[in-house]
Amino acid sequence: MRILIDIGHPAHVHLFKNFAWEMQKKKHSILFSTREKEISTYLLKKYGFDFNSFGKPFKGIVGKIFGMILFDIKLFLVSLKFKPDIYLSHGSIYAAHVSWILGKPHIAFEDTGNMEQIRLYLPFTKVVLTSYSFSKDFGYKQIRYIGFHDSAYLHPKRFNPDPEIFHFLGIQPNQKYAIVRFVSWQATHDLNQKGFLEEQKLELILELKKHAFVFITSEIPETGELKKYEIQIPPEKIHDALYYAALSIGEGATIASECASLGTPAIYVSSITAMKLKEQTKLGLVYCYKNFLEAKKKAIEIVKNNSIRSEIEEKRKALPESQIDLTAFLVWFIENYPKSFQIMKKDPDFQMQFK
Repeated sequence: MRILIDIGHPAHVHLFKNFAWEMQKKKHSILFSTREKEISTYLLKKYGFDFNSFGKPFKGIVGKIFGMILFDIKLFLVSLKFKPDIYLSHGSIYAAHVSWILGKPHIAFEDTGNMEQIRLYLPFTKVVLTSYSFSKDFGYKQIRYIGFHDSAYLHPKRFNPDPEIFHFLGIQPNQKYAIVRFVSWQATHDLNQKGFLEEQKLELILELKKHAFVFITSEIPETGELKKYEIQIPPEKIHDALYYAALSIGEGATIASECASLGTPAIYVSSITAMKLKEQTKLGLVYCYKNFLEAKKKAIEIVKNNSIRSEIEEKRKALPESQIDLTAFLVWFIENYPKSFQIMKKDPDFQMQFK
């Protein structure tokens, strides 16, 4: 089988890496396509995958429309050469369009609920895989799996934290630290939305610094006073850093969700209500705020009180008992598609054999 996986964000590399490795062991051919967003190409190189990069994404509404046409064409030309049997992505508009043109199935993951993107790929997509907690209904195309999006790479069967991360961070294992995440606000769903104001970023860092070391991870390079706090670790080590952190706070829903799977206290600060965090918030694994002062107060409480991390860790330990190994499920689903789709429609509990 020949599988083309389109990557729209560095987190998607993590989402599909274990699947790709498993399929390669089974002698399937895997090709990734991507745009130059943050560290996507770095991760694909690091993990040894074959890929095609189509350049940097465009900004603004007009730019994104032009980019959609251009990247559709580039992916189409790559597809003519690679001849994929199936397309896989996290809600890729380009993979959906090109797969439809070439008469091949496109299977998409979805966990954000960004309708401006969903409307552009859903009509051309055969299957949409979502968490059981995802509230939107996509009708017959939708398959709900028991677990969270991050189960594909942070399930205990797939992830073992490496304490060597303290060496990369330059601190001792007994020293407390917090990770602060800033985003670029350039995605289509980010229009007219916001997180921290510039002055609030420094205020937060200086307050946290009184109780812990502080490291910034940002989609865009920081400048001025904030630059010295930028985390200096290999990008593939980020989940090790999140695992051992006393706290993660920031504007990124992906990192907040990952922390929920790792048992690390996470605070999400944004004007956007993140659908992917709804269940984690309900379970007490993530705190969501739109108000900076409330978020800062909670952050200080967490770094000062070790018992909060212990409580969240205990809640996290119960998750694998009720979640499937999403990578194992995906390997089965893709290898047996379209029969697997029919099986899941008739018996959704079939997936429980992949726990």
